[in-house]
Amino acid sequence: MGLSGRLRSSLIIGGQGIRARKLRTFLSMISLFMGVLAVVAVQAGSVLANRALLEDVELQLGKDGTRQMYLSPEGESVPLTLDYLKDRTDAVAMTSTTAIIGEPGVKPLNEGGGPIDEPGGYGGPGMTCDESGCRPVANPNEGAPPGQAVQLTLVALTGDIRQFRPFRTTWGNWLDFEGAPSLAPKLVLNEQAAKAFTRYHVPAEMRVQGAPTNPTPQFTGVVDDGGYAPAAYVRVDELLNWLPTTSMSDPNAGPGLQVMIDPTATEVEHVLKARLVAAGIPEDQISVTTVETLERMSTELALMRWIFLGMAALVLLIGVAGILNVGLATVGERVEEFALRRAVGTPRLLLAGIVLAETLLTGLLTAALAIGTAVVGLQAAGTLFSSRFPSLENMQFPWQAGVAGVVAGLVAGILGGLIPALRAARIPIATVMRA
Repeated sequence: MGLSGRLRSSLIIGGQGIRARKLRTFLSMISLFMGVLAVVAVQAGSVLANRALLEDVELQLGKDGTRQMYLSPEGESVPLTLDYLKDRTDAVAMTSTTAIIGEPGVKPLNEGGGPIDEPGGYGGPGMTCDESGCRPVANPNEGAPPGQAVQLTLVALTGDIRQFRPFRTTWGNWLDFEGAPSLAPKLVLNEQAAKAFTRYHVPAEMRVQGAPTNPTPQFTGVVDDGGYAPAAYVRVDELLNWLPTTSMSDPNAGPGLQVMIDPTATEVEHVLKARLVAAGIPEDQISVTTVETLERMSTELALMRWIFLGMAALVLLIGVAGILNVGLATVGERVEEFALRRAVGTPRLLLAGIVLAETLLTGLLTAALAIGTAVVGLQAAGTLFSSRFPSLENMQFPWQAGVAGVVAGLVAGILGGLIPALRAARIPIATVMRA
């Protein structure tokens, strides 16, 4: 009999043994179920926690591997970059400035642009820095009476930044970069800004730092950008209808430009850098970095996963002990059967395979039950708690957890059935004489 024939015979006879001893098999599965479920839950939890942590970081920094270029606002960097990246989808430039929406000539409710729930200002006085050092910037709201207005950070974009920073839309629509720019700038608020405008109904007049006149904005959507302060996103060409490019090149008006580039768009990075250097911008003032969030967080994530896997392994050992006890009792009851099989020429290896096949099949059945329970539990958690935890919405069961459950079931079956299998293989033929 070849190896494949012995394996088939072991599986067939093992399956027959499971059907003949349903109650004992069920008890073995109960003792093993919690251990396998713990392994599946830990693996699924670590994968989901990894995704959730990365999603929160990606909202702020960008997806892993994204190339980021930081440019000073001086010189021709702003108009040159905006012109080169116009209508491109593999790179997006962004810049920010301060805006106040509400009554004109008044001090905003959240002076400094901080969260609306934290009155009394946000941060310290404005500062500007150059080669000669840093100095405070005059407060444009100083001496103004308090009124109904909200201060926020206005972020201007050349394209859809969600390919790099996956904002979650919670209301309305994201910016539409197709078509001509609107004279009434369309703004997408973050959740902090939306909270402020929900609480305080202010006039639709926007004061932008550096703009000679005040435009009337339109709110088109709300996104979760992971920010803690009010902010709004706008098309850069709509902002330029009211704010001259020279104002964006003023170092006192904003932090300059940040360009997010797809890691495959190496040509964009090289050409843009070459044009900037040719325009007289020193190369050492052009900073290019790569987002490597996963590499920085991999150590702590791996440590957390191994700690919980160790705890799950202890629970799994309890299930292994249960299979071991049931297996030893089963072999003790079938001594005469195994001795008779030995007497008619059944090899010792096949006898061991029969016992081991039973425990392996039990482990696989338990793994399937545990994985199914975990899938149903994750779907139920997503349905019940997705409103409080957005990361659970449309969350798919990680295949890594399913593989871990199958491996745990097989390992438990081997560890729990190895000693009973060896004992069955050592039963002497003379034992058949007792029958």
